[in-house]
Amino acid sequence: MALGKYTRVDGRRSSSSYCSTVTIVVFVALCLVGVWMMTSSSVVPVQNGDASQESKNEVKEQSEIKEVEQVSDNDNSNTRQFEDNPGDLPEDATKGDSNVTSEDNSNLAEKQEEKLEENPEEKSSEDTKTEDADKKTEDEDSKTENTELNQEDTENNKDSDESSTKESDSDESEKKSDNSDETTDSKIEEKVEQSDNKESDENTNEKNTDDDAKNQTSNEVYPSGALSELQNESTTQTGSWSTQAAESKNEKESQESSKQPTEYKWKLCNVTAGPDFIPCLDNWKAIRSLRSTKHYEHRERHCPEEPPTCLVSLPEGYKRSIEWPKSREKIWYYNVPHTKLAKVKGHQNWVKVTGEYLTFPGGGTQFKHGALHYIDFIQESVPDIAWGKRTRVILDVGCGVASFGGFLFDRDVLAMSFAPKDEHEAQVQFALERGIPAISAVMGTKRLPFPGRVFDVVHCARCRVPWHIEGGKLLLELNRVLRPGGFFVWSATPIYQKLPEDVEIWNAMKALTKALCWELVSISKDQVNGVGVAIYKKPSSNECYEKRSKNEPPLCVDSDDPNAAWNIQLQACIHKVPVESTERGSQWPEKWPARLTKVPYWLSDSQVGVYGKPAPEDFTADYEHWKRVVSKSYQSGMGIQWSNVRNVMDMNSIYGGFAAALRDLNVWVMNVVSIDSADTLPIIYERGLFGIYHDWCESFSTYPRSYDLLHADHLFSKIKKRCNVAALVAEVDRILRPEGNLIVRDTVEIIDELESMVRSMKWKVRMTYSKDKEGLLCVQKSTWRPKEAETLQYAIM
Repeated sequence: MALGKYTRVDGRRSSSSYCSTVTIVVFVALCLVGVWMMTSSSVVPVQNGDASQESKNEVKEQSEIKEVEQVSDNDNSNTRQFEDNPGDLPEDATKGDSNVTSEDNSNLAEKQEEKLEENPEEKSSEDTKTEDADKKTEDEDSKTENTELNQEDTENNKDSDESSTKESDSDESEKKSDNSDETTDSKIEEKVEQSDNKESDENTNEKNTDDDAKNQTSNEVYPSGALSELQNESTTQTGSWSTQAAESKNEKESQESSKQPTEYKWKLCNVTAGPDFIPCLDNWKAIRSLRSTKHYEHRERHCPEEPPTCLVSLPEGYKRSIEWPKSREKIWYYNVPHTKLAKVKGHQNWVKVTGEYLTFPGGGTQFKHGALHYIDFIQESVPDIAWGKRTRVILDVGCGVASFGGFLFDRDVLAMSFAPKDEHEAQVQFALERGIPAISAVMGTKRLPFPGRVFDVVHCARCRVPWHIEGGKLLLELNRVLRPGGFFVWSATPIYQKLPEDVEIWNAMKALTKALCWELVSISKDQVNGVGVAIYKKPSSNECYEKRSKNEPPLCVDSDDPNAAWNIQLQACIHKVPVESTERGSQWPEKWPARLTKVPYWLSDSQVGVYGKPAPEDFTADYEHWKRVVSKSYQSGMGIQWSNVRNVMDMNSIYGGFAAALRDLNVWVMNVVSIDSADTLPIIYERGLFGIYHDWCESFSTYPRSYDLLHADHLFSKIKKRCNVAALVAEVDRILRPEGNLIVRDTVEIIDELESMVRSMKWKVRMTYSKDKEGLLCVQKSTWRPKEAETLQYAIM
């Protein structure tokens, strides 16, 4: 109507055809205006000048957060469809690119129900996230249509669209992971108590550059972030971006790993020692070339240039080891079919042959009537020893079949027992088969593989070591490893017999111990066993050393590190006692069991721990991590029969947290600190545990079939950089008992390679798991042995 009036006022003609044409034009114009208004409300206008891309990202983040809240409120009714999917896995084990396989399916339904009851809120959050991804995908489609009308807006919004697409793809993979998890029987619950905002933090990880976001990405420990508060010791901090060097290196390693053989052909070791082969102690080629054996050089380690990659044979008739504590009294004869020691030492109650068993009455050369009486007699002589309280970790030299250490478990004491592989046939092997800690070693020309000042007590019962010769070099080695204020318990014939040789040795020992400033606190005779025991105490200060009339043995030079112990020649000198209050060894540790969890007094905040935090925080976080891993994963999620586990080795121990977490189980743990890792072994001893230095490019000083469980946390990836992984796998096979378990935590590439290797040895793969390029593998050794043999010439007598 208005348009008609305007035409009449202008004096234009008003024919019906002309009005119709004008009406159509106006209608089309109004439609175009409407379209323009609609598009302007959904497309962000191009900003000029200094309008930053960051402000647009902030708007998008805020809108996405609102969408998450809205979907969470409105779509709770749809979350039920996912409730049966996660199975045994914790909520964050199904995030990202992950893969879980398992071969045991027992009690799956019960574990699923238990897990769902424990984490209903977490499941709801996961489902909400999944539907939120669908919502985002729809929004992205509408945005794509709108950007066809505005090319400039398309360019400006390209990055944000790609980011949203990645998030949607990640959530789609979560759905697939959830569905596939119904096949697993393993309960991997390694969780930290986390805030409800953790999931949203992970979704916006690429956008955040603060320290917390960094620690929750590449540094997060799998399977489910139980160690998010600890950094991976091998990870370099580079913010949200990796370096070109790292990317190129990873690609090269990936290409190299892809070239690795998928099938391995193993052979049986043809050696003189047969099923008892210890490569570094049975190297007859090296032994024959020795210039002298005066100082027991032939009993020391002589490793072959190339470690063997063949597998050690099994004794005929081998059976699964008897469980502890029954194993302390008897073992299967065919597992260690040696009778020589029973013939030579049977009258001293070391070991006897009883039908299909080898039995151990609990005696020894100095305690024929039982170790427990002898142990109590020592404490009665010197109450300050206080077994299981002040004294927790001891060294037993020349241990025989280790009955002394075996019965010290009843007093809450750990004994590191050692003896050489000598004419006392298989004595250390007997100890390990009984479930008692022991290693094959000798006091010869080199230091023992332990730090300085770590043992609370050192014990020698007729250990056949000539302490007094050559300036007391061997006794000075005990002085190095003995803690200031610790005791040396010596039970030998020179103490209570008057034969000329005994009198000569006793007089030499009196002079030597006086020069060492050791205090003779007790000499007493055990009437039951008819033996004498002398107990000495190491000084806790340097006052006596400074007052000596003669400087013999001399004090070690300041540059002599008492902790250096790997292939170091013995020196006839005395290491000074630490006097600074912040120096390790200046104070006695807390009484057991408080020392297990107490941060050592000599760890300070100024020291940076292995994982990058101040050392005390690192220590505590490591322990909390392994407690969660052991209780929520290892003990219940891998199908390991812990009643069959006694001898455990942590092949790459840091602070001993894994061993500490196993404290309540009937196991002992040999903590191994690699020589190319941070020297944390003194910390392990300080907390009342024990361990040893070792180079895993060489064979370990133990008999075959010594351990029920081996644990390797990021060991194989380190070894691969300088050694043959196949040789280490062969070594694992050597020291692990049939039906024993191996747990490996490492990179996905290493896990895949190890899985191929152990499958080729017919091992049972109990579980594999991968997330964010990190993996977990649990396998069980079989009794399979290859038919084809490989002769090792250096191991033939």
